[in-house]
Amino acid sequence: MQRFFPALVGLVILLAILSSCVFVVRERDAALVFALGEVRDTITEPGLYFKLPPPFENVVRLDKRLQTIEANDPERIQTAEKKNLLIDSFVKWRISDPRLFYVTFGANDRAAVERLTAQIRDALNASVNVRTVKEVVSNERDTIMREILTNVEARAKPLGVQVVDVRLRRIDFAPEISESVYRRMEAERKQEANRLRATGAADSERIRAQADRERQELLAKAYAEAQEVKGEGDAKAAAIYAEAYGTNPEFYSLYKSLEGYRAAFSDSDDALVLSPKSDFFRFWNSAQGQQGAAAPGPAGAN
Repeated sequence: MQRFFPALVGLVILLAILSSCVFVVRERDAALVFALGEVRDTITEPGLYFKLPPPFENVVRLDKRLQTIEANDPERIQTAEKKNLLIDSFVKWRISDPRLFYVTFGANDRAAVERLTAQIRDALNASVNVRTVKEVVSNERDTIMREILTNVEARAKPLGVQVVDVRLRRIDFAPEISESVYRRMEAERKQEANRLRATGAADSERIRAQADRERQELLAKAYAEAQEVKGEGDAKAAAIYAEAYGTNPEFYSLYKSLEGYRAAFSDSDDALVLSPKSDFFRFWNSAQGQQGAAAPGPAGAN
C-alpha cells in the first residue's frame, strides 16, 4: 500500500495539472487567455480549448449576450421651451470587442453600465433640448431614438461595446407643467371643436339653401305643367261646350239656366232680390221660354 501511495498522489497532481490546461468556452461567453498578465488570445467561438497551467496562463470569461440597461428613475430633460419632461428609456447592448472591453472596464460589467448610462443621458439631452414638447411627445419621437442610437453607438464603439437599440419607453410631463399643458391642450381642442361646429353650420345652411332652391324649382315646374294641363283641359272643355252649343243652342241655353237655378237655390235660406222680368227668369215668364223649355224635353230624354 505504501508503494502505491506516492504514485496515487502523483496521478492526482497530474490530473489536476491537466484539468487546469483545459477550459470550455460556452455559447454565451467570450474568453481572454492571459499569459503572465498580458492578453495572449481572444476566443469568441464555443468549444474545448487548451492552455498552460496557472500561473503561466489564465482565462477570464466575459458575457457576450445581449444585455439591457433600464433606468431606475426617469430622466428629467428640458425641452427647447424650457419645460421639463420625465423620460424613461432602455438600451440593448453587448460586448463587441472582448479585449478592448477588458482593457477599458476589466471584468466589471457595472462600470460599463455606468459609463453607457452617462453617455445615454448626454445623447438624450442633446436630442431633446433642441425640440419642443409636441415634437418630443409625438411628431419626432422615432427621430430622437435614431439620433440617440447613432450618438451612443459611435461613442461606445471605442469601448468595445455595441449598442443595438435605444427606446423611449415613456414620456411624462413634470408635475409643475402638467396643469398648464393640459389647459393648453383643452383650449386647442375647444378651438378645434368650435371650428368644426362653424364649418358644420355653414355646410348646413348651404345644404338648406340648395334644398329650398331645388324645392322652389320643382314647385315652379310642377305649377307650370299643371297650368299647361289645365289650359289644355279648359280648351278641350270650351271646344266641347262650343260643339254642344252649335248642335242645339236653345237646349244648351236651357241647360245652363237650370244649372244657374240649381246653384242659386241650393240652400233653403238663400234669397235673391231680382226683377221678375230679369233675364234670369226668362224661361219662367216667357211663353216662348216655356215652349223652349218644353221643346228640348224629348231631345234631352234621347
